[in-house]
Amino acid sequence: MEVQVSAGPTPQGALRHVLGHLLTPLLMCIGMGLAYLGAFHAPEPHDLRVDIVGSGPQAQVLAQTLQDKGAGALDVRTVPDRATATAALHDRSSFGAYIPGGPTDTPELLVASASSDTSAMAVEKVFTKVAATHGDPLRITDVAPVAPGDPTGQGIFFLLVALSIGSYASVAVIGGAGAVLPMRVRALLAAGMSLVVSLIGTVFAGPLFHLVDHGLGGLWALSWLYSAGILLIGVGLHTFLKRWTTLGVMVLFVMLNFTSSGGIYRPELQPGFFGSLHAFWNGAGYVEGVREHVYFDGHALGGNILVLALWLLAGIALVVLAGLTEARRHSAAAHAAPAAANETHTQADEAAEAEEEMEEAVAV
Repeated sequence: MEVQVSAGPTPQGALRHVLGHLLTPLLMCIGMGLAYLGAFHAPEPHDLRVDIVGSGPQAQVLAQTLQDKGAGALDVRTVPDRATATAALHDRSSFGAYIPGGPTDTPELLVASASSDTSAMAVEKVFTKVAATHGDPLRITDVAPVAPGDPTGQGIFFLLVALSIGSYASVAVIGGAGAVLPMRVRALLAAGMSLVVSLIGTVFAGPLFHLVDHGLGGLWALSWLYSAGILLIGVGLHTFLKRWTTLGVMVLFVMLNFTSSGGIYRPELQPGFFGSLHAFWNGAGYVEGVREHVYFDGHALGGNILVLALWLLAGIALVVLAGLTEARRHSAAAHAAPAAANETHTQADEAAEAEEEMEEAVAV
């Protein structure tokens, strides 16, 4: 009896296979360039809210002059006293308050670096020039400083990066290596990984790097909500996107997420597209939620928790939909002819192995 041995892949076929997979890193390169350079390459203030402290003609004239010269860069208002200006900084409706100097006092600028260090720096740049026109030095008072372990105020953003990588890289492993597992098992793995990732992030933020000096319990809860949302969305998407899942989660949770989070520049210093994403994207919900919790007594924290909860609910919905879709596929396969099913099964195994290797390599 003659045994036929199937020929292996031809060089031309292998080349086409490699070129097809090289499309993914090229799309990542284009996407990362457009996202990061589009969001960060030329930060300029627009509608940056600042206050002038005072109720007399001098304060009104200064406010109107800055508003006119700014040509949309600043949103200037006057407030009656220092206490009102400080309250506005604490509820984050303002990013700086200028107190004009008197005959015996130098001008003072109030900022809240915990709200956004780069926004505070932009405000300082504006009012340093204002004070210099009168030949006065500018005294700067930070009414909401960051923790000593986070002098730049950007540690929360890099914590976001660590949580995101731990979460979306886990998606590639669960979706690839765990593709044969039932969806409920994959969902439990995602929930478990989100717990581990959030605990690691909390250790980074507290005992290890001291990015925050209190409120670790709340920071952990926000970290878990954030990580669980990414993992469940990614696991659900894998059923539909297959080998494109890694690219999909990178678009959602890196390209659009990091750039709109406000961790480096808040919307007032970014192009409008990224500023609009800041209102409802999960990274912004996390960064602003941690800031509100740690530095501003939980002011407006509920809105950020709602954003994270909605992303988590979207992940749960995707997992349920993916489970139903896989059940339909299995039911349809069970009714196929046995021979065809066996052939399809063999081909699927080979494709799955290649897909798993590719996904994990790209994720790393």
